[in-house]
Amino acid sequence: MRLCLILFLFLISNCYSQEKVTVYFDFDIHRVNVASGESLQDWMQQNKNAEILKIYGFCDSVGSFEYNDRLSDRRVNDVFTTLKNNHFSFSKRFESKGFGKRFKQSKTQDENRKVEIYFQVKEEKLSDKIQNVKTGDKLRLKNLNFYNNSGVVVPKSIPVLEELLAIMRENPKLKIAIQGHICCQPQGDINDISTLRASSVYNYLTENGIHPSRLSYIGFGSTMPLYPIPEQNEFEKDENRRVEIQIIENK
Repeated sequence: MRLCLILFLFLISNCYSQEKVTVYFDFDIHRVNVASGESLQDWMQQNKNAEILKIYGFCDSVGSFEYNDRLSDRRVNDVFTTLKNNHFSFSKRFESKGFGKRFKQSKTQDENRKVEIYFQVKEEKLSDKIQNVKTGDKLRLKNLNFYNNSGVVVPKSIPVLEELLAIMRENPKLKIAIQGHICCQPQGDINDISTLRASSVYNYLTENGIHPSRLSYIGFGSTMPLYPIPEQNEFEKDENRRVEIQIIENK
């Protein structure tokens, strides 16, 4: 079965988020296959301000090294042209390279016919967003991640909670509702993970001095997805799997 999904990896660096999106190709073809082409179009619509850092091309193990080197280069050029025609900006240190089949190959050949696009997006700080919100607005707690099937925040996401705590301290009249959401489960949140994650944020804030009267929390499970379930790719799953704060009072 061909893998036609866009895969996202997130690496946080200061106020920039460096990410990787992967698109796939059919055998011996240098143009993105139909499913990945559609996913790439969706990604471009969602990431118009992205700056492209690197484009790397790869091939499966069939054929000579020389042939696959040329094919991977053509795949890189095809993706580069698509991004350029859609007016994406490229880093001053932009790098492109075709690896052919000179990399650790997956046993599943479809996974080897790919191009990886590395990019970054400057993220507006939550503290800056708070200054412009009004009652009823919602803000996503970006990069707040949890261990699988639990309400335990992974260590690298602690700075997200620290930033929210600082905001609550600096804005003593701010009241928020913490809302948890999950992805991928049309049958509902069987283990109530969305509530666990929302309550985890609530507990962190109250344990660090924020009065409970300024806070509430609720889990919505998969009842309020940003994208229909079942999701079509990893981007849509990540968007549905989130914790948001809704502004209840800000004066």
